[in-house]
Amino acid sequence: MILICWRFVPAAIAATIFFLPSPCYSEPAPFASFAKNSVSAPPVAYYDYIIVGGGTAGCALAATLSEAATVLLLERGGLPYNDPRISNVAGFAYTLSDISPGSPSQLVISTDGVITHRARVLGGGTALNAGFYTRASSEFVTRSRWDPKLVEESYEWVEKVVAHEPQLQQFQSAVREGMLEVGMMPDNGFTYEHIQGTKTGGSTFDRNGKRHTAADLLQYADPAKIAVHLHATVQRILFKNQGKWKPRADGVEFRDSLGASHTAYLTKDPRSEVILAAGAIGSPQLMMLSGVGPAEQLRSKGIDIVLDQPMVGQGMADNPMNALIIPSPNPIEISLIQPVGITPFGSYIESASRSIDLTWALKLPEGITNKTKQYGVDPNALTSTVKGFVDRILRSPLQAGIILEKIMGPVSSGHLELLTLDAKDNPLVTFNYFKEPEDLEKCVKGMEMVIKVAKSRAMARYRYPLVPAQALINTMLALPINLRPRHLFSTLSLEQYCKDTVMSIWHYHGGCQVGKVVDYDYKVVDIDALRVVDSSTFTFDSPGTNPQATVMMLGRYVGQRILQERGSRKKI
Repeated sequence: MILICWRFVPAAIAATIFFLPSPCYSEPAPFASFAKNSVSAPPVAYYDYIIVGGGTAGCALAATLSEAATVLLLERGGLPYNDPRISNVAGFAYTLSDISPGSPSQLVISTDGVITHRARVLGGGTALNAGFYTRASSEFVTRSRWDPKLVEESYEWVEKVVAHEPQLQQFQSAVREGMLEVGMMPDNGFTYEHIQGTKTGGSTFDRNGKRHTAADLLQYADPAKIAVHLHATVQRILFKNQGKWKPRADGVEFRDSLGASHTAYLTKDPRSEVILAAGAIGSPQLMMLSGVGPAEQLRSKGIDIVLDQPMVGQGMADNPMNALIIPSPNPIEISLIQPVGITPFGSYIESASRSIDLTWALKLPEGITNKTKQYGVDPNALTSTVKGFVDRILRSPLQAGIILEKIMGPVSSGHLELLTLDAKDNPLVTFNYFKEPEDLEKCVKGMEMVIKVAKSRAMARYRYPLVPAQALINTMLALPINLRPRHLFSTLSLEQYCKDTVMSIWHYHGGCQVGKVVDYDYKVVDIDALRVVDSSTFTFDSPGTNPQATVMMLGRYVGQRILQERGSRKKI
């Protein structure tokens, strides 16, 4: 990366340079001068901006705001840089299978019986996901009422640090050719843009298999103006002016890893703010724990009401994923999402290989395993051929690919409720997968396309020739990939197959939606000095085939807008 100190560049020359400069004060990861364990935090401190959540949006936002103000970034997890499971493409499945209390991945099971995860690490979901990098569609940008020029600049700012063009190896090349063979046209080549047809998107893994996360964006931060407290769990937002005027956020209370309590307050600068970037589960949960949410629910938990806001926790949606695992007779490389097929009917086709380690299903706590049995997952009822595939997939090194489909939207949505008063605990989340027929129709069409790609000539060397698609469907039905019941006719009905084998692709959103909880500047309605900047604000869908690029962009975008309001934004 080229670093330019603008104060030493003549204005006439600077005006001709066509890229976004990194600040002079750039510090490389792991940011030793300002990223500290929260046990070293003072009991009380003051900052212009307090950002809750050092994840996909929070890191970009914090780095941007530190250009002109003092910033505190609170992250409940640790650094991503000392864990090879995070930093290398081969470790993808192992972070998700780690369900220990200190894991960077916190297990979540929705009331729908679907297993998903929350990030608990600096960098958030970008430190755990499959790395696919794609921008939002132009329609999404328009619907969000974003400034297209600033959006473009913000994406470029992100991409200079985390995005790479992947090198397709044999399996992913075969999937790409298979998608084109079955009609997912046109061939769009490599692009970050979200456009119909088949394309190869970007990746946050470089060609050496090293992951680059949102945490890396903190190299843009001013070390003199930012503090990052790790292993810091925010318990509640503090407010003043309650009962007299409009409530105003005043700070936060958080606990360090030893359980000690700390308080961070906003400075007296009237422009100071608390900003939630804790994700689609964390942000609405913290709003409720702080007294902002449906009054009846909060009272039932003994929480004092700051603002009766019934839409907090509503509109929770998760893009359903369904898939086929394809055992391969030939060697297959480790790969995550690279090519993608964007269909006209609202389903996205993606693939991965060898990194699909399902042994986590055998490691789940006994209570979950028992629930799985109660829901009717019985591998012993399979034919011996299919049971052999199950044993091979679950109990030996994986020699297989997976082709999946994720639906756009979805239209179906649910809600979030508090379970306990401890911010460390998961709330109850309901996504209502396939509640709306439109979503189920998209899934069926998507699975039909997945089957066509699996049967394509391009994929012939990666499937056993005598194993029909029906056997692959039966195999998926046998795997304990969720806690939902299995139905006998789901082997013959793609509608029931979609319902029975639905999985999370970790793209859940909603809970603090724009136009309902926050305005189009992401300010919480009827509360001063409080914003929400993360995927909880999305309304209809999760942008692109993977939202991480847009969520990182959003952190930079809103940060730039805030600096404009302060009169501090640097002209580019």
